[in-house]
Amino acid sequence: MDNLTLLLIERMGILLTLAFILTRTPLFRQLLDRELHIGTSIAFSVMFGLFGIAGTYAGVVVQGESYLPAFWIFRLSYDEIIANSTLVGVVIGGLLGGPLVGLGAGVIAGLHVFQLGGFAAAPMGLSIPITGLLAGYVARFFSQERVISPSKAMFIGMFAPIIQMSLLLIMAAPPELARTMVNVIGIPMVLTNSVSIAIFTTMIRVALQEAERSFTIAERILPHLKRGLTPQTAQSAALVLQKETKAAAVAVTDRERLLAHVGVGADHHHPGEALHSELDKRALYSGGIDKGLTRESVGCKRKNCNLHAAILVPIKEGDSVVGLIKLYYRRPQQIGKVQEALAKGLGNLISNQLTLSLTEQMKGLMKDAELRMLQAQIHPHFLFNTLNSIVTLIRIDPQLARHMTIQFGVFMRFNLKLTASPLVTVRQELDHLHAYLEIIKIRFSEQFAVRTIIDAGVEEALIPPGTLQPLVENCIQHGVRDITNGGEIVLHVKREDVHVVFQIEDNGQGFPDNLLPVLGKVPMESKEGNGIGIHNVNQRLISLCGQDAQLHFANKQEGGSMITFAIPITKEVSA
Repeated sequence: MDNLTLLLIERMGILLTLAFILTRTPLFRQLLDRELHIGTSIAFSVMFGLFGIAGTYAGVVVQGESYLPAFWIFRLSYDEIIANSTLVGVVIGGLLGGPLVGLGAGVIAGLHVFQLGGFAAAPMGLSIPITGLLAGYVARFFSQERVISPSKAMFIGMFAPIIQMSLLLIMAAPPELARTMVNVIGIPMVLTNSVSIAIFTTMIRVALQEAERSFTIAERILPHLKRGLTPQTAQSAALVLQKETKAAAVAVTDRERLLAHVGVGADHHHPGEALHSELDKRALYSGGIDKGLTRESVGCKRKNCNLHAAILVPIKEGDSVVGLIKLYYRRPQQIGKVQEALAKGLGNLISNQLTLSLTEQMKGLMKDAELRMLQAQIHPHFLFNTLNSIVTLIRIDPQLARHMTIQFGVFMRFNLKLTASPLVTVRQELDHLHAYLEIIKIRFSEQFAVRTIIDAGVEEALIPPGTLQPLVENCIQHGVRDITNGGEIVLHVKREDVHVVFQIEDNGQGFPDNLLPVLGKVPMESKEGNGIGIHNVNQRLISLCGQDAQLHFANKQEGGSMITFAIPITKEVSA
């Protein structure tokens, strides 16, 4: 038994070398990223099935208590059996790919074992797909782990050959031969298979850590670089990079000069120095990863400088190169494929994230500019009407003209203050509306009245500024303007669950039926110009508060119109 165990361990080394190569293939990385569908499941089943077949050929033929350690195994005689590592690939396939991959790999490897023959062909061939299927279902209990831990994998790996030995005792004949073989191969297979599965899992976790290394480094330095390339942010990023990449030194530059240098050579590579090497200029111009393998090529003129090689990683925002990350090494031999792959991945991640950040900033600026432009479009007709009224009152009632001028000044001060913020409180918005109504009452004192009903606990909710005034103005211009007296506009603000609901209604002529489906959705020109204002209010509500905050228009059965909208309570209000 001891000799068989040692022999299987030797063969296990060959199998694990194959496993190491497997973990470096692109298809295997897809499995780690959980890109599973019917096509990839079949591909993974074939991959791990072939790995299982390799485990069979890495096994040892046992006849009685003698071993035949040949590497190439042909058909077995009736009294022979293989002490194998077939289950390693099948169990790993189930743990990583789930039941379907485990079953598929098990069927492929099991059919191969079955066709080799021997008295145990049926139970051995049957046990392999069963084990793969069970491993896939067991993996679901550890679905929160991207790759199951080696200790858990080892524990699961111990049960795989035990299941196989159990079926062998139940199904194989003659029973005496089955018991003898289980006594000979049982413990060696349990030990070698479980250890192999644990080592294979460790390899996978190491490969995964290598793949995620660029992501980890990028995540740590991006907060610094997003604040812009300054000596302070460059110094912080360089410190992180030097610690994570284990480079001898790290430098960060903009397009013209060195911003920070950390590590070897910091005594003579000083921030503020101009970039002068051809390597720097080439990387800045091409925007691609570049490397220098001599002290002169990396831009150091000091003879005793220990930095003899460097990888240059461009920092991009969009299509523009804004700077460089320079990873320095003491010897050219220290720059291998791993370092180049890390630099390439790091450059792509940083550039992509900075480009996304720039795009978001531009979107924010464009959105803010659009909102400011919409806000500026709401009031011009009201401005002209008020000024015309003041001019008229100066001739017939100078005292009233003076009062109207004062109220107009109050309204404009509110207006300028409110448009400085994307959101204001309902209390501020109501103050703005009341300043407007003070002016309107002078012009339409006998024609209509405006009544406001404000429920308790809504004053601190946030609303886009200049929302209510255009809506009330719409009621005046298009609803009650033609009513000689008795017109009424009611504003009701109430809280419903997590929303503040605004309801503005009048007893005027209502909206034309043909306009109801398009009101607020498209700008509508009118003599008074208020159609554009309503559209702008609706667009600002949607932009700042979401699609559910859009305006809803309706005509009342008893006559008149109603406008309603609801905004989420973005700031807790008192009940």
